[in-house]
Amino acid sequence: MLHLTAGRVGSLLARRATVAMTTSSARMSSHSHEVAGTVDMSQPMYDERRDTPLPDRPYKDVLTAADKSLKEKEKGPWSQLSNEEKMALYRLAFHKTYPEMKQKTAEWKTVWAGVFFLLGVTGLVVIWQAHYVYPERPRTFDDEWKAKQLKRMLDMRVNPIEGFSAKWDYEKGQWK
Repeated sequence: MLHLTAGRVGSLLARRATVAMTTSSARMSSHSHEVAGTVDMSQPMYDERRDTPLPDRPYKDVLTAADKSLKEKEKGPWSQLSNEEKMALYRLAFHKTYPEMKQKTAEWKTVWAGVFFLLGVTGLVVIWQAHYVYPERPRTFDDEWKAKQLKRMLDMRVNPIEGFSAKWDYEKGQWK
């Protein structure tokens, strides 16, 4: 009995060690050496949209020496600033002007190209299925078969009161 218990304890310990090895190696192999940088979402972000004219923060946070001197000039009278300097000051706060934001993009071309591509692929699949998957049309769809069937139904006088047999003139052999 002691031998049975020792064998069972040994197998349990071996299983536990195997599980521990696989989970630790799986944990170690799941992490790569590259760690993605995190973004602090509690800080204001620059979001350029037409419906929100003033973003939470300016476009450029880190200013160069030229940008800093321009910001100092901004505190003085604006009549002394040139148009280029005014535009540079605007570009420090905003990335695009309203006309630049309203400018149409060519994204619609990509969308339509995708739609037509998918329609083309679908058409090719349907043609392939019609050729290789579906069986041949039954003979009952042929015009010759339909004509024979109509003649047989007229000979049998199917639905002579209100149906199509009532619209057939049996004496003249034509439709009324």
